[in-house]
Amino acid sequence: MGITRRQFVVGSIAAGTVLLGGPGRRVLGASEEIGVGIVGLGGQGSSHLGSYLGKEFQNMNVRLMAVCDADKEHTDKAVASAERAGLKVAGVQDLRRILDMKDVDAVVTATPNHWHSLLSIWAVQAGKDIYVEKPMSHDIFEGRKVVEAAAKYNRIVYVGTQNRSDEGRRAAYEWIWAGNIGKIVRGRGFCYKPRGSIGKTEGPQPLPPGLDYDLWCGPAPKDPLRRKKLHYDWHWFWATGNADIGNQGIHEMDKARWGIRATQVKRAMGFGGRYGYDDDAQTPNTETVFLETDTVPIIFEVRGLPMRKASAQENSPPMDAYKGVRIGEIIECEGGYYDGGWVYDTKGEKIKQFPRDSGKNHRANFIKCLRSRKAQDNPAPPIDGHRSAVCFHVGNISYRLGKEMKQAELAEMFKTDKVAQDCWERFRQHVGANEDAAAKWQPTVGPWLTFDPQAEKFTGAFADKANVLAKGPANGVYRAPYVVPEQV
Repeated sequence: MGITRRQFVVGSIAAGTVLLGGPGRRVLGASEEIGVGIVGLGGQGSSHLGSYLGKEFQNMNVRLMAVCDADKEHTDKAVASAERAGLKVAGVQDLRRILDMKDVDAVVTATPNHWHSLLSIWAVQAGKDIYVEKPMSHDIFEGRKVVEAAAKYNRIVYVGTQNRSDEGRRAAYEWIWAGNIGKIVRGRGFCYKPRGSIGKTEGPQPLPPGLDYDLWCGPAPKDPLRRKKLHYDWHWFWATGNADIGNQGIHEMDKARWGIRATQVKRAMGFGGRYGYDDDAQTPNTETVFLETDTVPIIFEVRGLPMRKASAQENSPPMDAYKGVRIGEIIECEGGYYDGGWVYDTKGEKIKQFPRDSGKNHRANFIKCLRSRKAQDNPAPPIDGHRSAVCFHVGNISYRLGKEMKQAELAEMFKTDKVAQDCWERFRQHVGANEDAAAKWQPTVGPWLTFDPQAEKFTGAFADKANVLAKGPANGVYRAPYVVPEQV
């Protein structure tokens, strides 16, 4: 059974591992200083650090109070960066210390995915608001618990899907919803982003000096490191990451789901594999997911390889594109489509453009939301973070339950569905262009899974196995004491 953040901290005190400062929260005035603590100081966390050390946030009367990373080297670098900016901040390794700081009103977290939900729950239990990087959850169960915790403790959970702050995209969707290019037919998401090999190791690898590996692992199994690089490459292992569909892809999935006005997934199927090289990673670098929602279908495609294998004269060939889109969404309608910037008619002619800024004000909007406490000032609330994450979770779960299938068998399975057939044929050509023995590779093909969006459980064939993968980083299990509780 899960424990609350308060129970965990009290237990940690008894063990002499953490100090308690109390869970209380100051009531902020309209112009009162907001204290912020950043947890997770890798690539994205360092970007947040730069924002909070900048003049824009200082002019909004926001003060960085503390920084935290399980890797002491990251923490020390962040403290030094703050000092160069003329600011003295606390640097800690244990994120629980930030939750107990009375002068920290809000937490910004850019930890690995497997920490996102538990830290969000602990933060709101401690009376803090939180900006949680995408994806909001590492699995379906814990995402729902974040939604419940935000409501129970009346705290702001603000998800880092920054395109929700792109007013040009919002205007485009509203124009589409008004029927200007006919009924919506489907949404598509694309993550055609180059991802090279992470290398192959012979056995357990050394950990970075100064790393608290127990805290870094948190809810995930504390297994020996089986890759060359601890940081970032955790994305490509199921216990800590969600493949690229849950990394870069969550932005595009969120836009596609938003554009088709879907709130629920009912069925899902995924296929793919890891092609082009042999390395230590587990997740697919090439993946296609079909989703049936409560509105229209979503098709999501991941390509981590270029359009062809590099030749001796070519270091990095270009990536594939679909109607010119490599990373983004397409909303297909009866009378045309929208590609995230332009609207095209059925002949592919441009008919209307909407400006876009990729949500450049998303972080500043978080501060606005903290001051107003108004739901309309939160463009990325936890329910939307959860719904979009569920979309890729169900697709990944299908893939993980899949088996290798001959190319001809998959082609036969799709022969009556022209859209799926097109997806498969482009997939086949893409992988074939990156594999030396193009005729021998096989796709891993997952089953169609039925999902009950009310209970948030799989039903029907493969439900038992699928529901295990829908909770916890290790086959339904969170590593004690870092357990996401049933009751928040």
